[in-house]
Amino acid sequence: MDELQRALRDAARSHHPDRARILARVERGMDRPAPAPRRHHRPPAPRWPRVALAAAAVAGVLVVGGLGARAVLHEDAPAPARVADPPPATPTAPAPTSAVDGFLRARGDVDPHSNRFWAQSNITFNTATALTGLTVELRVAQTGGVADTGNWRTPPAGHFTVSVREEGGALVYTWTLREGRTVPVGRHVFAGQYNHAEGGRDAGGDRFTVTATGADGERATVTGGFASGPGATGSS
Repeated sequence: MDELQRALRDAARSHHPDRARILARVERGMDRPAPAPRRHHRPPAPRWPRVALAAAAVAGVLVVGGLGARAVLHEDAPAPARVADPPPATPTAPAPTSAVDGFLRARGDVDPHSNRFWAQSNITFNTATALTGLTVELRVAQTGGVADTGNWRTPPAGHFTVSVREEGGALVYTWTLREGRTVPVGRHVFAGQYNHAEGGRDAGGDRFTVTATGADGERATVTGGFASGPGATGSS
């Protein structure tokens, strides 16, 4: 039995079918005329020419393939990208207004680094002439919890005396130029820093005054309010 199985396997491996002869037989069979129909039997279905059958088969493949392609494209097509809504507009503080008197121009604003617990009020002024006398006053209205935490200015600290006091419902900062000192032409900043009650602080009651004397003895005074920064409200 083992020898017979080996012989069969060897024969199967060595067999190579003649594809040309097989195809020729199939074509000859398709070319033969159909046998005459027998009596009392249903006539055979009509035979389609090979060309017609091949065309129909190709058309069927194209139809099915087209439907499948459309289905795949429909399923795999990415959904249209959703256009992101534009970000909401960020409210901006009103621009500070400048007060002008002769050679002196000044404005006040709440510093943009202020927050819900702490703030800084800036007084910025420009002088078109050197100053031999200068007094800068900042009044921060007592809106609740307002307490001094410091101050600074761009001119040298040693050129000024500074006082901070409570007066008339406000925290008052005063910088006074020392005798014999001068302030050069240009831009200068004076700032008061303070804590306040938590939340957005109303800066509408804050005020500043800058009084200056030029080298020729001419005097100028400007007064104004404060534009609000983050964590504060109010107007100039």
